[in-house]
Amino acid sequence: MKILSSLIASLLLTPLPGVAAESAKPNVLILYADDMGYGDLAVQNSKSKIPTPHLDKLAGEGMRFTDGHSSSGICTPSRYALLTGRYHWRDFHTIVKALGESVFTPEQLTLPEMLQASGYHTSAIGKWHLGWDWEALRKPDAGPKKVQAKSGNLEVHFSEYDWNKLIPDGPTAHGFDEYFGDNVINFPPYVWIKDDKVTEAPDTQMSTEVWKPLNEGAWECRSGPMITSWDPYDVLPEMTRKAVSFIESRKEAKEPFFLYFAFPSPHAPIVPAEEFEGSSEAGPYGDFVVQTDWSCGQLLDALDRAGIADNTIVIFTADNGAEHYAYPRALKYDHWSSEPFRGAKRDLYEGGHHVPFIVKWPSVIEAGSVSNALISQIDLMATLGAVAGSSIPPGEAADSYNMLPVWKGEKESARPALVHNTNPKSYAIRQGDWVLINAKSGDENKKGRSTAFEEKRGYEAGDKLPVELYNLREDPAQYKNLAKEHPEKVQAMQTLLKEIQKQSASLTK
Repeated sequence: MKILSSLIASLLLTPLPGVAAESAKPNVLILYADDMGYGDLAVQNSKSKIPTPHLDKLAGEGMRFTDGHSSSGICTPSRYALLTGRYHWRDFHTIVKALGESVFTPEQLTLPEMLQASGYHTSAIGKWHLGWDWEALRKPDAGPKKVQAKSGNLEVHFSEYDWNKLIPDGPTAHGFDEYFGDNVINFPPYVWIKDDKVTEAPDTQMSTEVWKPLNEGAWECRSGPMITSWDPYDVLPEMTRKAVSFIESRKEAKEPFFLYFAFPSPHAPIVPAEEFEGSSEAGPYGDFVVQTDWSCGQLLDALDRAGIADNTIVIFTADNGAEHYAYPRALKYDHWSSEPFRGAKRDLYEGGHHVPFIVKWPSVIEAGSVSNALISQIDLMATLGAVAGSSIPPGEAADSYNMLPVWKGEKESARPALVHNTNPKSYAIRQGDWVLINAKSGDENKKGRSTAFEEKRGYEAGDKLPVELYNLREDPAQYKNLAKEHPEKVQAMQTLLKEIQKQSASLTK
C-alpha cells in the first residue's frame, strides 16, 4: 500500500504552462447550495418531483460528476475545507455557533487569497458561517456573556453591541475584496452585512411571530439581535440581485473575478417566495429548490448578458445532503432528496456528503460529459490554482488534488482515497468502489432518521458488527454490510485511514 506521505508530495502545485496566460485567465463562479441532496436535481434523478431546468442545462453544457463529495455532513466544516483545500477534521468538527469566532488562522492560505495573488478580484455573496470577531463590537459595560447550556449559542441583546464598529476577522480578512450577505439565515444578527460592517443597526430581538408562517419544517432560528424590517423570505432574492449586479459590473473589467455565491437555500427555514409556491410536487422544500435553481439561472443569464460566459468557470455543488426533513417529505411526496443513496445531512452514509457536483468551462470541458471520478470540494483549491497558474506553498491545501486533467478528459481519476467525517468519534474512508464506515453505524441523525422510511426502502435492522463495509458500485444504496465477508479489506482500509489521520499533527496550524 502506498504511504500517504508520497501522496501529499504529489499535491504540491506548480503552474501549468499554457493553462493560464495572464490575458486569458477565466473568471470563476462557485454556486454553493445549502443542504441540497444529490437526488434533488432532475438531471440525475428520474424520480425527482422537483424541476431544475437551469441546473439541468448547466449539466448539459459542462461535466456532471456522479461521485462528488463535501468534506463533512454539516455546514461550516465543508465550507472551511472548500476554501482551504484541507480536511476540516484536522482542525475542528462542528459548526460556528451564533456570533462565534472565525475558524481561520491569520497565516492560513485560502482559495480567495490564492486567486487574489494571481490577479483576481474576489467577492463573496451570501452565507458565510465561518465566524467573525463579534467580541470587538461588544460594549465594555455589556456585562458577562450568557451561553445557552444545551446549544452553546450566546444569549445576547442588541443593545450590548456597538453596531457602528467594523467587524474584524470576516470574509475581507481572509481573501475577499468584498462581501455582502447575512452571515447565516437562521443565526443572529438578522441584518445585512456589507464588507465588514452591518448596513443597519439592529434595533430589536428576533421573533418569528412577525414573519409569514412556515408550511414545512421549523424556523430553527437562534435568538438574538435583528432589524425590525428583517424578512427571511427576501434573503435569497436580495442575494440574487446583488450577485447579478456584481456580474454585470464585471463586463468591462480587465482583471478576472472569483465570485463565491453561497446560497441560504434550501436550508431551513424553508422560505420559498410566493411566486414559487406550488412550483414543485415535493412541497415547500421542493419549491425552495426550484427558487434556488431559478437563482442559478439568474446568475448564468447575467454572465451571458455581460458577454463573459465563455470565459467563466461555473461550479455548482452543495455543502452537504438534505436536512432530516427529507424523511417525512419522502413519505408524503415520494421524493427522496438523497436518491439513489442512503442517509441525509450529518450521516456518514452517502446521503450525508455525496452531493451534486457540476463544472462548466466552455471550450475546455466537454459539454454534456459525465465523470465517475471520485472528487471532493477540497480539490477545488489545487485545481483552480492550476487554472490560475498559482503555486501553493508546502503545508497549505495539503489534502487537495489537482483535478484539471480529469476536467479536461485527459485522465479518468486523480484521487486515490477520501475520508468522510461529521462526528469527531466516527470516520469513513472511500477507496475505489469500497467505503468503510469505521463505526457501528453511518447514521448520525439519530432521532431525525425515519425508521418507517428505511423499512419502506427495504433496509433491515442494524447488525452488531463494529464497522460497516460497502461496495458502492454494486450497492450504492448501502443495503448489504460486507464487513464480515471481507475482513482483509476492512483491515487494509482501517490502516489507510490511520495513515491519513496520523498526518494531522504535522499539518495542524
